[in-house]
Amino acid sequence: MPIVASLARATLLEAVRNRLLWLAVVVVVIAFGLAQFLNQVAITESREIQTALLAAPLRVAAVFIVAVFVITSMVRELSDKVTELLLSLPGPRSVYFFGKFTGYAMLASILALLSALPLVPFANSQGLVLWTLSLICELLIVTAMSLFCVLSFAQVVPAFAAVAGFYLLSRSMAAMQIIAGAPLQDPGLTDRVVNALVELIALLLPALDGMTQTTWLLGSAPGVSALGSVAGQTAVYLVLICSAALFDLYRKDF
Repeated sequence: MPIVASLARATLLEAVRNRLLWLAVVVVVIAFGLAQFLNQVAITESREIQTALLAAPLRVAAVFIVAVFVITSMVRELSDKVTELLLSLPGPRSVYFFGKFTGYAMLASILALLSALPLVPFANSQGLVLWTLSLICELLIVTAMSLFCVLSFAQVVPAFAAVAGFYLLSRSMAAMQIIAGAPLQDPGLTDRVVNALVELIALLLPALDGMTQTTWLLGSAPGVSALGSVAGQTAVYLVLICSAALFDLYRKDF
């Protein structure tokens, strides 16, 4: 639709004017320089060390940049009454939402591709392709969650805290399940309740710990089934989060 395309284009232009892509390039250059430094000090397995210490910070930086930009951009529009102006355009509110989401999703994809560039000399090609596509999926989930939180809270700090908590909990849930399921003594009632609670939370959260794994870059990459699992999980959570965000958008009185 023309309105969706126009909103997506305006969102990308805002990112360019705010020099967000330049920030991403600076992060990539710094990470690459750090990897070259580590190559000089590493005694053995320098390529593996470079890859591991490049991939993790690049992934975290991409997530941080996407979340901060989405939240601050939306809060600024809400404060400047731009959102009210855009919602007055002919068409349902869903057009506005999907226009903004499309623009942010395109930006997230660009950031994922930029994050993959420093890894080209070190990672195997199949693993790097899978890692990049998985990072795009991960950033799309973060984008949708950021939109949902900023529409719910309309403030930078609460929205970013909620997104950060969601991301960190999703990334560490597998470790929490292992810890909760293996008590040091015979499990009592409290242990069983905690274990059941952790399992319930794990069912509600995406398994981000299974996405964008550094091990894919080092050894033999998994098959296409791994990418299918990541894409399927991303589609499910995008539908759920976007539906919740749309519900919140429609119930608000701007």
